[in-house]
Amino acid sequence: MRAEAARAGVDAGTLDAALSGIEPIPRVVELARNQPEFKMSFDEYMAIVVSDERVRRGRELLPDNRALIDRFAVPAGIPTSMVMSLWGIESNYGKLLGDFEVVPALATLTYNGFRTSFFRQQLIAALQILSQGHIALHSMKGSWAGAMGQCQFIPTSFLAFAADGDGDGRMDIWTNKADVFASVVNYLKRVGWKPGLEWGGEIDGPTPGSGGRIVRPSGASGPAYRTTANFQAILRWNQSDFFGLAVGILSDRIGG
Repeated sequence: MRAEAARAGVDAGTLDAALSGIEPIPRVVELARNQPEFKMSFDEYMAIVVSDERVRRGRELLPDNRALIDRFAVPAGIPTSMVMSLWGIESNYGKLLGDFEVVPALATLTYNGFRTSFFRQQLIAALQILSQGHIALHSMKGSWAGAMGQCQFIPTSFLAFAADGDGDGRMDIWTNKADVFASVVNYLKRVGWKPGLEWGGEIDGPTPGSGGRIVRPSGASGPAYRTTANFQAILRWNQSDFFGLAVGILSDRIGG
């Protein structure tokens, strides 16, 4: 790993600090081995992810964060409420960032053979982020699987999409809201967000001939949602129709 990381541009000081004396994290292995099967219904998922409390909190936080979000969102043609929605769903508006140190967690997964190629790539990317000076080693916290910061980027997504919102030369998605909001906007813009186009919405009655994909998250007898290219952009963040609908609906409820 040291040799591969060094070839990827990671300096020796970072490698010594991050990898010397590193220990496995048993809880990471436990979580990786016992991931629950996804059996939640759409209604159950929505009750958790787009709860009344999350909507209320989003509306409450919107006025104080609008100017900062709009600095990045307006030029990209992205609604303020869409950035709020992703912020709210990913980290409960910056409150839940994960409490695992990312490098030991990813090293544990790589060593124990969990999707080794993927997590090895994430570990190299995490070391690159440290080497570039964006965050200190022990402040690089995330989920057991390495999703980091207030927008929960995996390390390779950080390298591809994170942005420096305040011009200080660092991309701090853990504590700097300017960087968080700039990064969310940059991600959506880079994956194809189309200004002026809504994500979609619930339909009642015959399916319109709009050309967009119709999503029926509860089956034929449940609600139906028309979607657009911007829904597909949201799915680039997380390839789940439940997630995409939750982001769109929470955005509408915060903004509406």
